[in-house]
Amino acid sequence: MSKEILSLEPKAIWENFYSLTQIPRPSKHENAIQDFMMKFGQDLGLETIKDAVGNIIIKKPATLGFENRKGVVLQGHLDMVPQKNADTVHDFEKDPIETLIDGDWVTAKGTTLGADNGMGVAAAMAVLQATDIEHGPVEALFTADEETGMTGAFGLQNDVLDGDILLNMDSEDEGELYVGCAGGIDANITFKYKEDKLEKGYVGYKLYMKGLKGGHSGMEIILGRGNSNKLLFRFLKAATKKYKLRMSSVDGGSLRNAIPRESFAIVAVPERYTEKFLAGVAEYEAIYKSELSAVEPDLAFFAEPTDAPKHVFKNKSQKNLINAIYACPNGVIRMSDAMPGLVETSTNLARVVSEDGVVTIQALLRSSVNSAKEDLGQAIVSTFVLAGGKVKLEGEYPGWKPNMDSPILKTMQEVYNKKYGKVPEIKAIHAGLECGLLGAVYPHWDMISFGPTIRFPHSPDEKVKIDTVTKFWDFLVETLKNIPVK
Repeated sequence: MSKEILSLEPKAIWENFYSLTQIPRPSKHENAIQDFMMKFGQDLGLETIKDAVGNIIIKKPATLGFENRKGVVLQGHLDMVPQKNADTVHDFEKDPIETLIDGDWVTAKGTTLGADNGMGVAAAMAVLQATDIEHGPVEALFTADEETGMTGAFGLQNDVLDGDILLNMDSEDEGELYVGCAGGIDANITFKYKEDKLEKGYVGYKLYMKGLKGGHSGMEIILGRGNSNKLLFRFLKAATKKYKLRMSSVDGGSLRNAIPRESFAIVAVPERYTEKFLAGVAEYEAIYKSELSAVEPDLAFFAEPTDAPKHVFKNKSQKNLINAIYACPNGVIRMSDAMPGLVETSTNLARVVSEDGVVTIQALLRSSVNSAKEDLGQAIVSTFVLAGGKVKLEGEYPGWKPNMDSPILKTMQEVYNKKYGKVPEIKAIHAGLECGLLGAVYPHWDMISFGPTIRFPHSPDEKVKIDTVTKFWDFLVETLKNIPVK
């Protein structure tokens, strides 16, 4: 069924996107897609470079008569977020993505689609292939490992690109031009715990927090969706007191930049509390459904019997961990004063997993205000240090400050208005676009981010709207034709 998308227009983009879906490219496993892109550029007879961190750069000379235009860097990232539904059998390191046409949208069968950022990459590939597009000097920059650390953007050298304008094609609302983005920092937390042998008279259960929508921890944090880790630990705090619950293990969330959809815990309760415990689980499921009914219609919280664990957290370790997770900031912290409707500062408690006496916790903090990001980081440090944990704030990357006097912004507004009869919306995004990092390496760049309409990125519900791909492509082509002279 995947080949159905080859019938869509514009073929220049969809054919390239189909090729991308056939090559496994989860973050940190990008050798195959990097080799593919190297061959792609070389087969076109274009200068093609792979740098030390895995970025691919392909350079195409100007078309006849456009040699005096400013150089344009078309930029997208090669990796994709590997997320799948629990009942979907898929190996992201080996299997191609199975795409589906669903009405006005293209989606995937039970997995992330990879339109983030496959659409931007496919568009750049189409420009490199084209023989009927007028443009000045073009360089395509395909960055590595954007989703799990922006490794490619961090490692980009300042002497490999010659362009003056960066067109980042990693935004997800057609008809909008993005001129700013949030910076970010990872909070990597370790919490050592000691164990007791489980006493007799306890029975074992596995707790399931499932059915949440998840999604992009920046762009969709404003939607107020449930965080499976926070919900699970909310119950654990109550159950420890009410039912003498003992925790044996926890495994919540999956990726640092995805709102966690599922969390699990192996617990034990005294046999005499079994009925009250199960009633408590049902009570909390009802509470969660009531509180989140508008945003999480498929939420499910339940317990299933399992073998009683041999070991459980010591009471002090359990209490400290649960209190720290419960107290940890999560979600939208502050909205922007400068741009209505924009989240300024947020955090996502993405991952909580126990193994061999250590609980590993990951949170991703975002803000367009560096001082606010630093303050939030220290709040998380304080929370876990008080509980006996250790916190490292790592991988910080800068935001991108909007420039409302940008020449390329003015050009693209005029082109869009002339083509579609309206001026595109100007926005900033609460996500870590690579523009912040790339602009720090090439501070003279005039930058814009845009793209087709993509919904629910970083989740198995990811989809791209077909007609917006056409508008995105036509807009890109017309923009290249109207790039100003040097």
